[in-house]
Parts: sequence; C-alpha cells; structure tokens
Amino acid sequence: MNLPSEQNSIPVPQPVLAPLTSAAIFLVVSIKPDRESYATVRSLCADLPGIFRAVDFRRVEGGLSCVAAFGSDVWDRLFGKPRPAELHPFREIRSGERHAVSTPADLLFHIRARRMDLCFEMVTQIMERIKGAVQAVDETHGFRYFEDRDLLGFVDGTENPRAGAALDAALVAGEDPRFAGGSYVIIQKYLHDMSRWNALPIEAQEQIIGRKKLSDIELSDAVKPTSAHNALTTIVENGKEVKILRDNMPFGKPGQGEFGTYFIGYSRSPRTTEQMLENMFIGRPPGNYDRLLDFSRAVTGSLFFAPSATFLENLGDAEPPTTADNPPPELNQTSS
Repeated sequence: MNLPSEQNSIPVPQPVLAPLTSAAIFLVVSIKPDRESYATVRSLCADLPGIFRAVDFRRVEGGLSCVAAFGSDVWDRLFGKPRPAELHPFREIRSGERHAVSTPADLLFHIRARRMDLCFEMVTQIMERIKGAVQAVDETHGFRYFEDRDLLGFVDGTENPRAGAALDAALVAGEDPRFAGGSYVIIQKYLHDMSRWNALPIEAQEQIIGRKKLSDIELSDAVKPTSAHNALTTIVENGKEVKILRDNMPFGKPGQGEFGTYFIGYSRSPRTTEQMLENMFIGRPPGNYDRLLDFSRAVTGSLFFAPSATFLENLGDAEPPTTADNPPPELNQTSS
C-alpha cells in the first residue's frame, strides 16, 4: 500500500470550495514517460503547500487558491494503489454533429485569485519546478465578465450550491473513506460562434438557456423548453436534485475571433457531471439535445481527481510506488 500514512483527523480538502474570483489560470500538463519526471512531479506535490504560502504571502488580500488534480492514467504511477473508486478517463460522447471530445492529460492546476498577477506567479513557480518533467497540454487564462456573465451574455453559476450543500455536492465522504475530502473534476473548453449567437433574438436565446438574459430569473416550466440548457443539466435522483460545484470562466482572444467558456465542475461523483453531458449531447430523451451546442463546441475534455490537502502534504512520509509495479509507458515498452 503506497498511500500516505492514515490520519485520525478528518482530511482537510484542497480549496475546492474557494469563492469565485475575478481571475483564474487553468494549467493542464502531461508527464514525460521516465522515472525522473514522475519523481519530480511527486516531489512538487509534497512541496506545493509551501510554494503556495510563499506566493500567497505577497498579497494576502488577493484570495489566491490552488487545486492540483490527477488523471486516471497517471494515478498509479504517482501514488500506487488503492486509487479513487470512480477515477477513469474522460468518456467521449458523439451524437450527430455534437462531439464531447476526450483530451489525454495527466495533471490539472486550477489557480484562482482576485488578481491575475498572483495566478501568473503561482503558475510560474510551479512550472519552474517541473518544466523539464512535463509538457503543457493547455493553459487558459480566465477572467470574470460583467456581473458574473459568460460571453453569451447570461449569468453563469446562479444555481451553485452554497455552504454545507456545496461541501456535500463536491467532496467525497464515507462512500470512499480512503479518499474522503477529495473531489472529481471535469473540465471542458467551449468555443462560441458569437456572430450566429448574437443574430438570435434575445427571446430565442432565453429559450435555449432557460433564463431571462437581463434579470437572470429562471423561466417557468410552462414556457421553458425541455431542451433548455438548465433543464437538461438538472439531475434528480430519488426525488432530490443532485448538484455539482462549477467555477466556469470566460476566456478569449478577440483579435483572433476566439470567444469561449472554460467549464470546470467539481463533484462527489463524476457520474453526476457525466449524466449532464449525456443529456446535453445525446438528449433527454435522445434527440432532445441542448440547443446551445448549435452555437458552442467542446474542444477539450478531461477527468481528474483532486485528493485532499492532507493526502498531498503526507506524501513526504509515504513510500513512492515501485516502478516495477507501475512503470511509465516508455519503460513498459522497453521491457516488453
């Protein structure tokens, strides 16, 4: 068993529940397939709290937070077994012209602050430690847009759970006690066809989203289509709505015609977010899909697990997994 030593206290989660901020950087990397690279990344995991404290202290009022999360393919090689019960690669979805792509990736850093300079410095310090051990898959700089709206003009995140409900929605508990305090993370980048979207009458946009554009008030069931975005992403089990915690951010490059939304959803189980995506891309029932996808397309998709802060801090006390049991892909190939 290669887990950090068990603690009697309740594991402290990473700052998954941190409040919304005005800036964020989403850094996704893959680890190079050699022993030294895996050792370098594992060393960073143990030292990440100290790096965070050093950057955070420079602007203590800046609201800096950093969440590190790990993909299915890399978990065993970094940490050994056991592994989070529901961790697996992102499941690609195809239906007609709609495609939820799956992007291979090993490691996500979700960095938030009230100031972009803090996010930038945190990413700089992380990459200084691991730049020779990883390859960047994607780096997206997000910003908070007027009144917490996305670039489509609608408020994003209105139905996010709060306080105890947020904790219950986002954090693993007794169903997988070895990984209590952790959270499953699904990310997707969506690019919007703003010319076609802005050509729609506001009433048509509201029917697609399921809310009033100006007031953010949800449309009544009497007038809201069953294909509305907020209808298809409402998941009910045993008569109770099951929520996830979102921290979506707009991003873009107007000079290059790029306008997008970075979706990030934290959940106690990835099944909740996966069901939302199936409803959006395939439809509920099939064919009754999310019409927002006629104007927005997913260009990335990955699933990670963010273990508790206690797990990461205890890595220095744990034995690393043996490469004989969990060899990186390159080592696997040379030994076969």
